[in-house]
Amino acid sequence: MTTVFIAGSINIKHLDPKVKERIDNIVASEFDVVVGDAGGADTSIQEYLLSLSLSKTTIYCSGATPRNNLGKWPARPVESKYAKGSRAFFTAKDVVMAEAADYGLMIWDAKSTGTLSNVIELLSRRKKSLVFVNKEKAFKVVGDVSQLEDLVAVMSDQDKQKADAKIKLFDRISLLKHDQAELIV
Repeated sequence: MTTVFIAGSINIKHLDPKVKERIDNIVASEFDVVVGDAGGADTSIQEYLLSLSLSKTTIYCSGATPRNNLGKWPARPVESKYAKGSRAFFTAKDVVMAEAADYGLMIWDAKSTGTLSNVIELLSRRKKSLVFVNKEKAFKVVGDVSQLEDLVAVMSDQDKQKADAKIKLFDRISLLKHDQAELIV
């Protein structure tokens, strides 16, 4: 069965109709959905999935219980060795969701390092993401490093520098380029 990891930036509180249409297609295709337990986009995604009432959803959380599980769906707690509440603590569940998923649907504000990191986690596992860039109201497919670089190009220089400081963005892109080059040889 196909599993889709749906996530987005914490400051996105409302889903664009284009995103809802994609979620409708995922649910109509009877794909499994994995989503996190954060506020913002995760909660908006959960609200929309709950309104559809037929979704096959699992909520992933770092720690013992989800912060948000609006549909009372099955929860998958992920142990994290990092300090509770830290970026690394919450990233643990995202890594597990990237492993569990076949594809990603990301809703991105062109700033969020968490959402960008999810795209990179999926790509490092040779999995594609469809990223809705909220400020452009358009989707971008990310299935290789050049498409990731196209996605990163929509960020301001300041946001790129912040992403590099938080998630080592440029190092991760270099690693992906190296991995891709090895596949060609």
